[in-house]
Amino acid sequence: MPTINDKCFGCGACAAVCPKDAITVENGKAIINKKKCNNCKQCIEVCFAKAIDE
Repeated sequence: MPTINDKCFGCGACAAVCPKDAITVENGKAIINKKKCNNCKQCIEVCFAKAIDE
């Protein structure tokens, strides 16, 4: 399951590609709703900051 690390600057690219709408950006940082996430890892591929870990 992906997790957000401290490199996140809240650009929203991950939220834009998430097919389950499991990612929101709050207070300048992405947050993954683990209940909605289907572990497709599309967010990891588009993250410019490499802020999402597997």
